[in-house]
Parts: sequence; structure tokens; C-alpha cells
Amino acid sequence: MEKIKGMILAAGQGTRVRPLTQDLPKPMIPILGKPVMEYLIDHLARYGVNEIMVNVAYKHWKIENYFGNGSTWGVDIGYSFEGVYEYGEITPKSLGSAGGMRRIQDFGGFFDTTTIVLCGDALIDLDIGAAVWEHKTKKAMASVVTLEVPNSEVSNYGVVETDDEGRILSFQEKPKPEDARSNFASTGIYIFEPEVINMIPSGQVFDIGSQLFPMLAEKGMPFYAQKRHFNWIDIGHIADYWSVLQRVLRGEIAHMQMPGKEIKPGVWVGINTCINWDKVKIEGPVYIDSGVCIEDGAEIIGPTWITRGSHICANAKVIRSILLEYTRITHDMVFEETIVSPKYCVEHKTGSTWYIGDDRTPLRWGDARGR
Repeated sequence: MEKIKGMILAAGQGTRVRPLTQDLPKPMIPILGKPVMEYLIDHLARYGVNEIMVNVAYKHWKIENYFGNGSTWGVDIGYSFEGVYEYGEITPKSLGSAGGMRRIQDFGGFFDTTTIVLCGDALIDLDIGAAVWEHKTKKAMASVVTLEVPNSEVSNYGVVETDDEGRILSFQEKPKPEDARSNFASTGIYIFEPEVINMIPSGQVFDIGSQLFPMLAEKGMPFYAQKRHFNWIDIGHIADYWSVLQRVLRGEIAHMQMPGKEIKPGVWVGINTCINWDKVKIEGPVYIDSGVCIEDGAEIIGPTWITRGSHICANAKVIRSILLEYTRITHDMVFEETIVSPKYCVEHKTGSTWYIGDDRTPLRWGDARGR
């Protein structure tokens, strides 16, 4: 594959996935012990994309400290912080998905060849080589990788209308189902030539979907949609996180390997756990991370992920749930289809989130979509 560069969009606050992002930037949300963004970097490296820029803002240091210069993954990573100096402090402030890229270009001219752009909050297994080949074959200036979605869901996505050759005629950002001109949704995966970056106005907040793409369509640029079949797992809302983990644990995502050791069918375990296997009931698929203690009489039904340092007391039940780091489930408690942390729990069935205060009293915090 011809040498290309990579760009990961990671400056958003992730308000729709709170409370997961109360303490983390969205690309750092963990999937089986690894941040979402790490899977993206691994995937880019697999296709020889080893120069990657990342725009950051909200809690930027957590991304930068984890990934550093990228040498652990065999790539070079650079960062572009988006913020303003106010009242003696630097405050994170996103420039928009396109505006952040133009800032990078104005600073150091990074975008001097074909670049694949990924949103930092989705898991993918796209054949990048095939996508770039199609982009080059059509002599496109910009390409958008799309997937067909049910008509009832188009209001969640940017939707593209194309001619018979795939050339984009219009781009609609989250249209109502009755107004949508197609049901092919943008996956947030783009391939750009440098000329596209140079069309973005400098020093402005500018969005790819709602501003750049309509401009390209209006100007009649060589702007194409690609219709591809691949896994695209978007963590757009808190409820999506639960669904993603269910799919991963069931083995539906081929390129994602379960960590730990499989001690019996469908049950993977990390090192240094405290479990009397003869006195607990565990039905897979379940991943139990290192440092977990499960007391006698407890019951775990998968798909369930129990993160490191968690403690499940006697006779408690955890069913199709996610326990985040250092969560303690007390005696006889039952959690079903729930995301639980030491600070909050989110019920998948109802969409409700409860914040657990210092006195351990459950308090209503908001709903699963961050309203």
C-alpha cells in the first residue's frame, strides 16, 4: 500500500457517554483492559500507517501520558492540543473535527500526503488497503466510508446521497427519517488529500460533517462514498458501551482476542485472583481481570467483564454486566445488565444512572444518554 498518514480525532468531551467520561476522555474508555484508541492505533499499524496525529483537548494528559510518542506500538504519534488561555489558565476548547486538522496543517504541514482520518471512539476492522485503493482509483479528493443503517436510525448519523458511481451529491447531518435522501451513514472514517485540508478556513471552529462535507458537495469536488462491509462499533451513547462489551465477550469481533487464560470454556482469568472455583457458579463468556476476589456462593453469568481489583462478596449475583476497576459488590446484591463502578451504576434495561455518594446512598444522576 502506498505510504499514507493517520489522524485520530480525540478532542471531544464525550458528554453523551457520561458518566464513563467523568474522569476519562472518550478515546480512553476501556474495552477488556485497553482503551478504545489503542485498538485503532494497532489497526493503523497493521496496515503500515505509522505516522499518526491526534488532536486532544478534554483531559488531554491522560491520552498523551498513556500513548507517549507511540514507540510501544511501532508508530510515531504527535499531539495537537486545542485550548484557550483564559484568566491565567489554559482551558480545553475543541476547534471542531475539521478546524483541529487545519490547525495542525498551519502549524507544521503534517498533511502532505493521503491521510486516513478516524474518530477515536469506535472499534473497526476496515480493510484500509482496499479503501485507499478505491480512493486512489477514483482519483478522489475526499472519500467517506459508509455503512447502510435502518431508515429509523438515520437521525443518529450523517447521511450521504450519491450518484450511480458513488459520487456524493449531498450530505445531511442527522436528518429526520422522512427527510433523509438515503440510509447510508458516514462511519467517521475519511480519506483526504492535502487539498481538502487546505480548503478548511484557518482559526475557526469548523466541523467535518456539517460544514466541510456540504462545502465539498456544493463545489462539485471529486468527493466519493465507499460502501463497505466491516465491523463498525460506535460508542455513541452509554448504552452502546454495554452492547459493545456483550459482542466482544461473545466473540463476535474477530480481530479482538480475549486476554488472560481460558481455564474452562468461555471463562478467561487474569493472574493473581482469589476464587474458590468449587464454591462459585460462573457461566461464560466471562473475563475476570487480575486482582479480583470472588467469595463463596457468588454467581457470575456472562457475558460479563469483571475489571481488576474488584471484589464480589458471598452470594452476590452479577449477570451480563460490567464491573469497572475496584468495584465492590456487597453480600446478596444482584446486578443484572448493569455497568457498575465505585461511583455510579448504569442500568442497561431502564437507561437510568445512579451516582453513589460518599455515604453510599444511591442518588439519581441522569440518564444513560447524558441528558
